[in-house]
Amino acid sequence: MTDFDAGTEFDRQVRTLVDLAYPALAGMTEAAFRGLLEPLREPVLARATAMEPPAEGRVPFLIVVTRALVPLAEAVPLTRLAGRSKPGVIERFYAPGELERFVPLQELALPDGAAYVVFDVERGEEFCGAVPLNALMTVAERNRTPLTIEEGLALVGQYPEALAKNKCFSLAGSRSGDRRVPALWISKGAPKLGWCWEGNPHTWLGMASAGARGQ
Repeated sequence: MTDFDAGTEFDRQVRTLVDLAYPALAGMTEAAFRGLLEPLREPVLARATAMEPPAEGRVPFLIVVTRALVPLAEAVPLTRLAGRSKPGVIERFYAPGELERFVPLQELALPDGAAYVVFDVERGEEFCGAVPLNALMTVAERNRTPLTIEEGLALVGQYPEALAKNKCFSLAGSRSGDRRVPALWISKGAPKLGWCWEGNPHTWLGMASAGARGQ
């Protein structure tokens, strides 16, 4: 197995967020932003011995910056596809102000605070072609939980290659109280945040999930 250093990866993810201008969008200095994220190093290192290196469609952990720091409308354009330069876009099906009503499910019990870590992340391409509701049942049976919108943006932000043709993914950890399920897919050479119905399968859309979260 390839060597993997969790501390080095943590530093890389912080640097990526800084390079993407997250501090400025959060109204913070770079030093203050780095200081906010630094306590997250401890829970990452506590799990380091059990982590496997990133692989196609799966990563050991992600630093998640929530909308409390950077609004979704500003975070989506920070995403890119691997080797591409076009910024991510929001599907026009979201009416003005509607996206913010898609919030994390209470049962996920997300860590408090404006940033946290999500562990053992899978984009879930095995669920391509499955009905989202059925995929969610399988995810739950495995003691895993669906990713939120912010967690999905973190995945593509840190690992652009995770969003690939016919390997896009739903983010069912964020809902608005109806049958719509947010999802990230590819449109015109860029990531697009849209939604699909919970009962409608798509051959190119899986179900992203996580093993745990921490702060």
